[in-house]
Formats: sequence, C-alpha cells, structure tokens
Amino acid sequence: MENPHAERQNVLLQRIIKNADKVTETIEELNLCLDEIIRANERVVMAADLATKYRKNVQYNIEAMKRSGEP
Repeated sequence: MENPHAERQNVLLQRIIKNADKVTETIEELNLCLDEIIRANERVVMAADLATKYRKNVQYNIEAMKRSGEP
C-alpha cells in the first residue's frame, strides 16, 4: 500500500519545481530587459556627464573672471 503522504508530497514538490522554473524563466527575461535598458541609458549617462563637466567649466571660468576683475 502506497503512503498517501508521500504521494501528496510528490505532487506538492512537482508544483514547487514547476513554479520555480517559471520564476527562473521570468527572472532571466527580466535580466535581458534590464540589460537592454542599461545599454539604452549609456548615451544618457554620457550626455549627463558632459553637461556636468560643461557646467563646472563655466562656473570655473566665471569665478576666474571675477578674480581677475574682468567684466
């Protein structure tokens, strides 16, 4: 005679495995989407860095002009 608890545990384990596989697949898909977003944002990051450097240079030149007495 089969153990009814073992049969129930087997069914539950199979459900857990199936759900874990679905979660793994979803996480892999999410990682691919995040990689795509990161690649798309590389240009935005570069533009933001350039704008920050430009602003710092402008600020430096304004301060230098003030120190030298230029209008």
